[in-house]
Amino acid sequence: MPNKVKDAWKAGQAVVNGWLAIPSAFSAEMYAQAGWDSVTVDMQHGVQDYLSCVACFQGMQRVPGLVPMVRVPWNEPGIIGKVLDAGAYGIICPMVNTAAEARALVQYCKYPPQGTRSNGPIRAALYGEATSYQATANDEVLVIPMIETQQALDNLEAILDVPGIDAIYVGPSDLGLSLGLAPKLDREEPEVLRIYERLLKETAKRGIAAGLHNGTAAYAHRMIKMGFRLVTIANDVGLMVNAARAAVKEARGG
Repeated sequence: MPNKVKDAWKAGQAVVNGWLAIPSAFSAEMYAQAGWDSVTVDMQHGVQDYLSCVACFQGMQRVPGLVPMVRVPWNEPGIIGKVLDAGAYGIICPMVNTAAEARALVQYCKYPPQGTRSNGPIRAALYGEATSYQATANDEVLVIPMIETQQALDNLEAILDVPGIDAIYVGPSDLGLSLGLAPKLDREEPEVLRIYERLLKETAKRGIAAGLHNGTAAYAHRMIKMGFRLVTIANDVGLMVNAARAAVKEARGG
């Protein structure tokens, strides 16, 4: 299956990404019907483990063309290889702060000679012809380091110049903490918005997409207009709880 997120970026389009913290195939199956371009299983801050990640992929697979991705818990080859073998079409990796760390991430995501990924796509090969997966995986799998610290900003150009990086993904809460600000998603501080402008400028120079985690759909839409090409809206837990609270409030006449 071709990676439709890559296809959208080549066409200059933005994609809207869902985010799964709930470890349930049923929940993922229902959530996937909402019209997302991609859905990311969060293995860092969600309550997902490897088996629940696989189950979520199985639930999502009923939606044609939906791109499954994973935010891994850390930049290490074991879990990255396992979720790729399970069928992930993109790896979002937290706390990539140096060019060396970015190069390591690329290595873990790609088969030789571009990388050091071990062969064994136990489930991923089922997305297409089993004999062709290894021939196309290096081109189809998205490698997306997170930029979320002052150290990463200090090393931004070097990180972006690492061959094999397809996009970056901004974690606004950790970025805020690194800058001495309160952790939150939809940021309005002028210094943060200037950082976003810098990220968009530097990624555009290199033909790399920029992604951002957002708290609300309105802010995500605004960020698309600003130039971000991957926007996430909260996560399944947040959307469910907010909708439930609004329904209870309305029922009580609030």
